[in-house]
Amino acid sequence: MTENGTVDETWTAAGTEVVVVGAGPAGLALACELALAGIDTLVLERLPRRVEQVKGGAIQPRTAELLELRGLLEPILRRTAPGDPVGGHFAALPVPLDCTPWQTRHPFPIVLPQWEIEEVLEERATALGARILRGTAVRAVDQDEDGVVVTADGLQVRARHLVACDGAHSTVRRLLGLPFPGRPGTHRAVLADIRLSAASPLVPQRLGHMSTLIRRAEDHWAMLAPLGGDRYRFTFGRTDGTDQADQADASRDSPVTREEIAEALRAVYGEETALGAVDNSSRFTDATRQLEQYRTGRVLFAGDAAHVHPPLGAQGLNLGIQDAFNLGWKLAATVRGRAPHGLLDSYHAERHPVGAQVLHHTSAQRVLADPNPSEDVAALRDIVTDLLRLPDANRHLAGLMSGLSLHYPPHCPPQDGHPRHHPLTGRRVPDTELTRGTGTVRLSALFAAGHAVLLDLAGAVPAGLPLPPQVDLVRATCTDGPAAAAVLIRPDGYVRWATDGTPADADSLLAAIAEHLVRLP
Repeated sequence: MTENGTVDETWTAAGTEVVVVGAGPAGLALACELALAGIDTLVLERLPRRVEQVKGGAIQPRTAELLELRGLLEPILRRTAPGDPVGGHFAALPVPLDCTPWQTRHPFPIVLPQWEIEEVLEERATALGARILRGTAVRAVDQDEDGVVVTADGLQVRARHLVACDGAHSTVRRLLGLPFPGRPGTHRAVLADIRLSAASPLVPQRLGHMSTLIRRAEDHWAMLAPLGGDRYRFTFGRTDGTDQADQADASRDSPVTREEIAEALRAVYGEETALGAVDNSSRFTDATRQLEQYRTGRVLFAGDAAHVHPPLGAQGLNLGIQDAFNLGWKLAATVRGRAPHGLLDSYHAERHPVGAQVLHHTSAQRVLADPNPSEDVAALRDIVTDLLRLPDANRHLAGLMSGLSLHYPPHCPPQDGHPRHHPLTGRRVPDTELTRGTGTVRLSALFAAGHAVLLDLAGAVPAGLPLPPQVDLVRATCTDGPAAAAVLIRPDGYVRWATDGTPADADSLLAAIAEHLVRLP
């Protein structure tokens, strides 16, 4: 804005193809996907600079696989601290989740502060041509049949579409007057990045399984996670009922005081534990909410702007990034006029049930992880802990928490005269090693351009098939790949079509491309 409060004319009526509101993990991942597809992308972020807070600092195995498809995992892994891998958890119960049965190269969560993940994503997004404006709060959103006009601090811009990735308290959601139904928070807690000047023997010296980091003493519960040197991530709340949302003296937005943090440290880790410094801190609740529709005209929602849930099991950041990978290629095809009818609507159809499932199981975890459990809840914890020691039960929950078991059901049932859907349809394809004429290559390396991949494993795809440029044909062999003669894999790594027949049914393949990926030339 200018000094007199008017919009800077240098930006008035400026145009872009997609505006993304919010430069968190979901917004930046989406900017990467759109810019990779050649879409003119503008990211607007309210905060003037990135908040260097640890929150959301774990990448689940399926998210790691998605990042690897675009070459984003390696720069993230370079930033991680050395240490022994630790399995995930369900409700902080003392049995690590084992992801190895899901055939993944990344069976353990990757621990890294959220701000460092954002930094990697932002570097890639800007290298691909996305523009990121910080200190730019959105003030108004107006849409018509052809686009969206966004008025923000110092600019007014028109875009084909807007995607709100601006968090649990989404400004865009509020401006559009959209309800955010669900359950309000019933308990509050504090998350702080701190430094200790002295530590008692009760303070953990290394990261371990979540269940080993949680302590209860006096009227507090706490979790102190070492980050290296004197730095710790400190999460705490009260067990005496004063943290209940309707009883807490402090509101969610009130500042966290230094004495509040020091008191919790002393209560749980002893008088010898001394607080040196507080790098940042915030409050959070266990609210559970979800938008009824992820799309409203030309405005779409992703990440916490679309869904919030109790922060259990490192789900939020991962759910948002996976939203972005599902939406990015669909929105790019829509902007370019290449999308089949209904492709953009399939974003809501696929991701809303996934969000609902996360809300469902984090609600269950919320009960099991109660820091002050009743006798009945304690008994339930014992039963579920025993179940987690059974391989099938552990595999099920490992797949659920990691995202590796996710599959997208076919959007429509088979029609008369059309073959039934192949069993692989809608499922992820593990990152197998392929043999080509030029040598070996990992499957994940084929997706760097953000295209769909038609993988011919048995000479099943006829020569000269008229494929669009957004579908890359790869002929290869492998010993442990998907159980099919040919597989059509979406840009986000899920099977759209597969066949056991040789040669493949060319009409069925072209129909799958034209109906669910991109219009044929």
